[in-house]
Amino acid sequence: MITTVTLNASIDKAYYMDLAIENGQVMRVSSCRNSAGGKGLNVARIIKLCQEDVLATGLVGGYNGNYLESLLNQDGINYDFEHVQGETRSCINILDPQYGSTEYLEPGCLIDSIEEKRFIERFKGLVEKSKIVTISGSVPKGVSKTIYQQLVTYVKEQGKQVILDTSGELLKIGLKAKPTMVKPNQDELEMLFNTKINDLNDVIIYAKKIYEMGIENVVVSLGGDGALLVCQEGIFQGKPPQITVVNTVGCGDSMVGAFAVALKRDYSKQEALKYAVAIASANAMSSSTGDFEPEQCKQLLKEIKIKQL
Repeated sequence: MITTVTLNASIDKAYYMDLAIENGQVMRVSSCRNSAGGKGLNVARIIKLCQEDVLATGLVGGYNGNYLESLLNQDGINYDFEHVQGETRSCINILDPQYGSTEYLEPGCLIDSIEEKRFIERFKGLVEKSKIVTISGSVPKGVSKTIYQQLVTYVKEQGKQVILDTSGELLKIGLKAKPTMVKPNQDELEMLFNTKINDLNDVIIYAKKIYEMGIENVVVSLGGDGALLVCQEGIFQGKPPQITVVNTVGCGDSMVGAFAVALKRDYSKQEALKYAVAIASANAMSSSTGDFEPEQCKQLLKEIKIKQL
């Protein structure tokens, strides 16, 4: 089984607009789609679409927390959350013809130390049943900045594999526990090393710095240029063909879900990269977040180019 962790879950609202947004004006939404959101829940949907067993865990609370669980029931996603006193947040993604995707992300409710400790104990029980664990996204207010370091350390101690996908201090501290894989994007690399990245050579330089920290697999998502993988076997770029992009939200999460599946299936590094880029690209072609058409993915797999750098 693969377990996904989402500490800052949300009700994700996608607003589809027929007209471009005009600031200061009343805007009519053409259609709206609600989903159980947070990066780890996008990961969970991808894993289920890949036909692997998945369990979602994390923190939820209040009426929104109950609604989130009902949305996961509709998606057929198994879950085991720690329930907290606060209200699960909402996040809005506005998709209009001029600006594309504009996101408004709420910070999340305050979590106290007792709730955090209860979650850690629940998490330890779930790890026993898991082969792979993914840990994604931000954390709510009140949660310790060392939380991901603690979770990664425990997973590693149990002899399991763990993927960490976060940013800022959470990533910096989490790296100390040496997760099996991390997946920063260019912005997160710049934040981590307090630098400016100008080209692919710069991406390689800083990805190698993370690899040298003892991280077995460093994957950097490159948007339309696919992804870079630094591992023991070398440095590889997986590049997709030209596609019609509909919605880029969730592409990084799709990549994490695909790599989790690839690790569970013991794919080679190059096979895993190809599979992940194909699924992330297929997600970009879907209007839904954490979603892809299997037939599109099969076609993309034939067209992904893997190049050793």
